[in-house]
Amino acid sequence: MSRIHLHLLSDSTGETLENIAKAAIGLFENVEAIRHFWPMVRSEVHLDRIMQEIAANPGLVLFTLTNHMLRRRLETRCRALGLPHVAALDSVADALSNILGQETRTRPGRKHILDEAYFARIEAIQFTIAHDDGVGHENWEEADIVLAGVSRASKTPTSIYLANRGYKTANIPLVPESPPPKSLYSLKHPMIVGLTVSPDRLIQIRRNRLLSLNQAPETAYVDNEKVQEELAFARRMFADNGWPVIDMTRRSIEEAAAAIINLFNDHVLDEGAAS
Repeated sequence: MSRIHLHLLSDSTGETLENIAKAAIGLFENVEAIRHFWPMVRSEVHLDRIMQEIAANPGLVLFTLTNHMLRRRLETRCRALGLPHVAALDSVADALSNILGQETRTRPGRKHILDEAYFARIEAIQFTIAHDDGVGHENWEEADIVLAGVSRASKTPTSIYLANRGYKTANIPLVPESPPPKSLYSLKHPMIVGLTVSPDRLIQIRRNRLLSLNQAPETAYVDNEKVQEELAFARRMFADNGWPVIDMTRRSIEEAAAAIINLFNDHVLDEGAAS
């Protein structure tokens, strides 16, 4: 097992830098990355305090700093300590600069744009929490995405993840004995996506859920025949309405959300072409 200290410095929230670091570490096996996260680095005093921590735990320094003075100070200090340091977005920015024929610059309106994105994400999270598990179906037309699936098909965690990416997401459980409201079939704006999972995996998830609640692990909820009927009911509904389907059996929440976002982008393009 290789062990490395990874220092992430950003003059903003650092979300982009964290994603880059996570994706890069994922390319290697048997690596323990100890991440030191330093967001909102906007002064020399702050940077100097951070450098003391970096010196005490030497490793790779990744950064996204738009302030040229802070950047030069960081690079100088890293060279003095003999530490590798990488500006995470430089290669992409240089390539864009060559293609566009213009220099990069920090836009005065950047903070305003970030603020708008932040409040849009908060609105999406609030909407998603208020429309979990079939609640508030009268407002589904305001959603960007509606997830449908049987109980324990990962609808709620996927919805929350999408909300954190800025997508208003509602979800509804599909129960053969309790059909969904008719409004589900007449929605115009939202993209409806069906979530499914293999019977064996679903039974395992449900059984673990019952055990965590100290309930009897053998009920109709985990009966193989009943589960098969539920899944068949959901698959028929997806097929009859032409809704795209995501199989959650071997997908993580992040992978499922990425696939749904791709579908949503195509959906938006199709809507634009039709209008």
